[in-house]
Amino acid sequence: MRTTLTLDDSLAKELKKLAVDTGQPFKNVVNDTLRAGLRGRSAPLRRAYRLTPAAMGAPKPGVELVKALQLADQLEDAAISAKLEQRK
Repeated sequence: MRTTLTLDDSLAKELKKLAVDTGQPFKNVVNDTLRAGLRGRSAPLRRAYRLTPAAMGAPKPGVELVKALQLADQLEDAAISAKLEQRK
């Protein structure tokens, strides 16, 4: 898979040096280094995300949520159409 990856300058220099020293292509060195790092990590990188729900109360009298959702859909459709028009 091809992807774009931004590396710190110092890290890129180390990886290039390792590629030259080992005679391997740069992409192989990057892939091998990433694999080794993933195998070597012992703890998850992130803690579990916890969300505390909050009651917002009932909608105000006269406010119909169905109409609000329909309006949101229309606004989203208009934004997508405008974006597609700019590509032409």
